[in-house]
Amino acid sequence: MKVNELRSDAIYRKILSAPSEKRDDIFRYEMMEPFKYKWDCYHIPLKAAHPGGYDIIMACRMMGLLVPSAFSEDTGAQNDMLSDDSLWERCRESIERSLGAFEKDGIVPPVEDYLFTLMLADPDNAYTVMNGNYCGDGGIPGYIMAWLVPGEDTLCRVHAALAHETNHNVRFQYQKWHDDITLGEMLVSEGLAENFAVSLYGEELAGPWVTKTYPDGAIRSKIRSALSVQGLEQLNAYLYGDELAQLQGYFPVGLPYCAGYACGYRLVKTFLQRTGMSITQATVMPAEDILKETEDFWDDE
Repeated sequence: MKVNELRSDAIYRKILSAPSEKRDDIFRYEMMEPFKYKWDCYHIPLKAAHPGGYDIIMACRMMGLLVPSAFSEDTGAQNDMLSDDSLWERCRESIERSLGAFEKDGIVPPVEDYLFTLMLADPDNAYTVMNGNYCGDGGIPGYIMAWLVPGEDTLCRVHAALAHETNHNVRFQYQKWHDDITLGEMLVSEGLAENFAVSLYGEELAGPWVTKTYPDGAIRSKIRSALSVQGLEQLNAYLYGDELAQLQGYFPVGLPYCAGYACGYRLVKTFLQRTGMSITQATVMPAEDILKETEDFWDDE
């Protein structure tokens, strides 16, 4: 197992010192190209075929990352906070600790090399604000990233977010991602990831996606009725809530912020308490087995 890092802070410094017309290409080819396999899986080209077309710059902006055109007079200072060697070491240790937890439980993922990075989030992006100024992505095995608006709170939380993403990274080496994934499968995957992060770093570092909303009976009932809904365009509002879904161009269904994440977190916690299974063993299980064991979860208040 080898965990490699891409030091984004050096690339940001290069972008900041470059002429404006060169900045996008530095971001595109030095920051994003090392993750090209990941972007190819998401069907995101590094550069659009035509000016103004969909590419990695547009995709990053939609996800809440800070792209060169949105740099401000504060960007240099934010990057200085991102340049702390101890931050990168703590994040590397989080990924290594996460992978090590699986190995200690006899689970040795087939992927041996991992690449991670930390990036700046756009502080003016609504998606960033709603997620507490930090977020991540670990859905493609071998590639893990987080982005944040550096500050006291986010700098002490980002390593827990990377543990969440590393859990996804391992899970999808055993339970393959498919484009027609159901809401039930997504709830289980997100619930496993956050329970895993909490198992390593404690409830106090649980993300806002599971702490801001309590899934009461009405929320559970609405989500239960949609467990078999398939495709991200259909299940986004159930997973993220109406406001985030509408920001992404999807239809609302009458749910608050990250209701699906909150349900998934508590559903998986119920499964772990009931079965006594380790979070690492549960991570590599089919979602249907976890959902079957917790069928009465939806009846609880």
